[in-house]
Amino acid sequence: QVQLVESGGGLVQAGGSLRLSCAASGLTLSSYSLGWFRQASGKEREFVATIRWSGGSTAFDDSVKGRATISRDNAKNTVYLQMNNLKPEDTAVYYCAAGRTILSTRRDLRAYSYWGQGTQVTVSS
Repeated sequence: QVQLVESGGGLVQAGGSLRLSCAASGLTLSSYSLGWFRQASGKEREFVATIRWSGGSTAFDDSVKGRATISRDNAKNTVYLQMNNLKPEDTAVYYCAAGRTILSTRRDLRAYSYWGQGTQVTVSS
């Protein structure tokens, strides 16, 4: 059974930082990309960042580029999203997802088959 369990969300002031974690199980991670998406209230789910487990290739949305890093811990089967200089517009539910992506699809949520339950990030101004 595939499980993706996010943690690390919370309330933070603008300019602060958070590290989100996603623990994965039930997958052969070397065949997958692990991505982070977010969905603000009343808006569509959007791509934030992704990392290919094998090789570590990463991609970021322009809205977080320079403020976010994504990394993985092979021993813990966990992917991390470090967000710095948070802004109120970063407020959303953040979801971890796993998918067998290729270069052209890694930003597309439709390419991700498995999803976590989400963790709320709220940035106050």
